[in-house]
Amino acid sequence: MPVPREPTSAAGLAAPAAVAHASDRGARIAAVAIALAWHVAIGLPAVLAARAEFAAPAVVLGGWVLVAVAGAVAGVRLLRGAPLLPWAFAGLLLAVDAAVFAAVGERQLFTAANWVWGTLGWFFVLALWGRRVVGLIALLTTHALIALVAVLGHGHDPAEVARYVMYVYGTFSLPVAVFVGSTTIVGMARERAAVSAAGHAMAAERDAAERALRERRDRLVLVSSAAGRVLGELAAGQADPDDPEVQRRCVLAAARLRRLIAESDDVPDPLLHELRAAADLAERNGLPIDLVTIGTPPPLPVEIRRRLADPLTGILADARGWARLTVVSGPNEVVVSLVTPDREGPEATGPPLGEYDDGPVQHLYERDGDIRWAQTRWRR
Repeated sequence: MPVPREPTSAAGLAAPAAVAHASDRGARIAAVAIALAWHVAIGLPAVLAARAEFAAPAVVLGGWVLVAVAGAVAGVRLLRGAPLLPWAFAGLLLAVDAAVFAAVGERQLFTAANWVWGTLGWFFVLALWGRRVVGLIALLTTHALIALVAVLGHGHDPAEVARYVMYVYGTFSLPVAVFVGSTTIVGMARERAAVSAAGHAMAAERDAAERALRERRDRLVLVSSAAGRVLGELAAGQADPDDPEVQRRCVLAAARLRRLIAESDDVPDPLLHELRAAADLAERNGLPIDLVTIGTPPPLPVEIRRRLADPLTGILADARGWARLTVVSGPNEVVVSLVTPDREGPEATGPPLGEYDDGPVQHLYERDGDIRWAQTRWRR
């Protein structure tokens, strides 16, 4: 029996997206904390201690302040998920990079006072967060070329060039490792969450299918026992085939069996299919019936379809003369109505008069001596 499935566009993606968002937010917090802490805790004390030895102290201090302010703004926006202007921020960082290398002087070129060595790489990470690593490598390469120009501008000492290579390795390795590692962790978290969500969805579908199968077997036992009693009484001569009440019981049992079979059919509109099965059986027994459908029913669980169709199936089995079955459907509501001629007599049976609720389905049954009108209504 087909089991209704929930749309996967939201349910299937919500959990992986939430896990990925949580992992990405944790990595963003770590990156912002590293950049600002390094800039303040390591760069600032060194700059203040060596400010008298700079070739242009105002440029070095002003560049530090400018990067601190721009980095704080970028960090806040990054943590809030607000869009950044990555290349404008990166251009500002590179301009400060070139100015500071020119302003620190030869004596402070490879000291902590030249704060751009260790700090700018982390701010490049903030600027290009969530983008391809190629952009980060391009910025770090530009940073290395600016440093190389500054080193060569002060001479061609092989020792200085060797120190330059070591500094470039340090500025490259850690930011790139954090950038790539965070992206990898977020991707793995999303993938594992998606696999876990898919496993839970499959388990839920399996449980629902097993439960539906048990319910269907129980219902088949009830319907079969009702049909078996009628057939047994006919076979034993205890029931008269010409008796209208016996005929009504046979029609009702056949209608229930036919509807139970229709429940397992894989069709676009299960409710309409089941109602058409009941209407077809009524026509086979000589009852002219009009079936009018307006709109398309939304996907409904089997239990809701039973509560909508079963009361009308019983009335239809007792109808004489003619019948009109109407189904009006919308995205959040389904109304099924049945009108038949009213008649006197003990076989003119039906549900209790008036309005009552059967869980999420509302029932309405009225008689006025001329017609019988029954309605079942489901609302989301």
